[in-house]
Amino acid sequence: MNDIIKNTVLWIVIAVVLMSVFNNFGSRTNQKNSVISYSQFIDAVKAGQVQSVTLDDKDGIRGELQGGNTFSSHAPKDPHLVDDLLANGVEIKARSAEDDSMLMQMFISWFPMILLIGVWIFFMRQMQGGGKGNPMNFGKSKAKVLDEGQIKVTFADVAGCDEAKEEVEEMVDFLRDPTKYQKLGAKIPRGALLVGPPGTGKTLLARAIAGEAKVPFFAISGSDFVEMFVGVGASRVRDMFEQAKKSAPCIIFIDEIDAVGRQRGAGLGGGNDEREQTLNQLLVEMDGFEDNEGVIVIAATNRPDILDSALLRPGRFDRQVTVSLPDVKGREKILGVHMGKVPADKDIEIQYIAQGTPGFSGADLANLVNEAALYAARMNKRVVGMFDLEKAKDKIIMGAEKRSMVMDVKEKKMTAYHEAGHAIVGKLVPEHDPVYKVSIMPRGRALGVTMFLPEKDQYSASKQKLDSMISSLYGGRIAEEQIFGWEQVSTGASNDIERATELARNMVTKWGLSRRLGPLAYSEEEGEVFLGRSVTQHKTVADETSHIIDEEIRQVIDKNYERAENILKENEDILHAMSDALMKYETIDKNQIEDLMARKPVRDPSGWDEKTVIKQTVVTVTKDENTKD
Repeated sequence: MNDIIKNTVLWIVIAVVLMSVFNNFGSRTNQKNSVISYSQFIDAVKAGQVQSVTLDDKDGIRGELQGGNTFSSHAPKDPHLVDDLLANGVEIKARSAEDDSMLMQMFISWFPMILLIGVWIFFMRQMQGGGKGNPMNFGKSKAKVLDEGQIKVTFADVAGCDEAKEEVEEMVDFLRDPTKYQKLGAKIPRGALLVGPPGTGKTLLARAIAGEAKVPFFAISGSDFVEMFVGVGASRVRDMFEQAKKSAPCIIFIDEIDAVGRQRGAGLGGGNDEREQTLNQLLVEMDGFEDNEGVIVIAATNRPDILDSALLRPGRFDRQVTVSLPDVKGREKILGVHMGKVPADKDIEIQYIAQGTPGFSGADLANLVNEAALYAARMNKRVVGMFDLEKAKDKIIMGAEKRSMVMDVKEKKMTAYHEAGHAIVGKLVPEHDPVYKVSIMPRGRALGVTMFLPEKDQYSASKQKLDSMISSLYGGRIAEEQIFGWEQVSTGASNDIERATELARNMVTKWGLSRRLGPLAYSEEEGEVFLGRSVTQHKTVADETSHIIDEEIRQVIDKNYERAENILKENEDILHAMSDALMKYETIDKNQIEDLMARKPVRDPSGWDEKTVIKQTVVTVTKDENTKD
């Protein structure tokens, strides 16, 4: 409040000064004023039109006519001027030109400099102090302080990361009742590092810790410490911890700490003095000579591999809390939290949406619910239904439909065979994820999409599954060649070839799935130069070994390419039927694909209502799972 009052008084003073200057300039311009020659002035005096004049010692003349208008002129050292004025009854006044204009001249001479200084102060305050404090307040902390009453987030608002919540609950308990731990000589961890992929809820979990503990919460980003001036970041770290000590017990939350905590000496061009000084100060404040009792530092990052080792040692960040992608139960809980914020249909079965969204983070699921609500609103619905959630899921996974994009019949037909090739091979090779939907509607950057969805969360893959994935990736290109001939093969398989080659290379060089090369790692780690490690640490592979690696990769590709080719030759009738179905419906789902693979007539989805579509899809998924078990 004091800063607000000071700023208000400062701007009031500036406004008063400016108003006085402008009034001084405009005091003589309010009336109609004109400049006339001396001869015109003498003629007006003799005609009795001049009421009064004011003479100064620089021969300047200012006067007022009978009608009230003012004028100004200049006298050429006329010795008879006063006599002529008296003879015609003109009132004469005399003044010194310097006495009346000294203040105005001072303002005129200093005003540009004052204006420039004021503008400079304003911009410096905005850039360095955020508009508060004095203008030279470079080293003050930019942390946003949230009091205990301002934080409404609790652990009930955080779903899908139960293990992470359990790890931080003792911090909350310590902040509530530290004596229980101090009696046994236990010390609360100085800091906790929340590690996980983007969108998994690291920041939300930190806010929930502060909300449960009912303590002040200092929130700042790692990039807020680093400035172009050396020493500013370190000063801000000191100021932030000084404020935190006054408010202890409290929590300091540093988001994206890798911006300031990156390994020192990183990069080929030497270290960054400002960033490294900031990191050094942070290391000292977290565990130096001074005791920071009651101040807990929580940081979040999705790049723990690039953090400085001194930052991760016990006594600073004592523990790393992994906030991973949620499993199916976690996704179900997260969807329940977000579905509670929108008007939802009572027939929605969240567990099936959770089963169909493997790999989704908490942010992805929040976006899914929001997209469903937007779709329902566009359709003028009053509640969000299961069909809306399915449409939103398709949009997020496969991309938005490009209905305005028009393809000619030949290109559309080739796309239909391409996608049908992916689906048939993926359906018939072992251990492949089930085919969920096939579409030749352009989405995103793709002309068509074949969507596979796993039946459950998967954390590893077997060699057989990887081989099957390579085979299905080549299914589209093989179908084009088989139907249209070698000369008509399109560039649509470029991404498929890239992904298949990467899989095969990883199988040979990373995952030890080549009998000839054995369980050895031949791949070079990415990012070492970026992390500042020596370039010479890169692994070198002999020319003979590189040749063997290329031969093994080619063998993996050829084997799976041949398998996909045989599958499509044996099922060419299904390939034609699926292509025709895609040309007719543009998108076919799991049930229609089952009909095609069984060589049955394809059911027509046009007569189904939304709930029937969803229910049939759900029942099919359940049957597949039971059959597999």
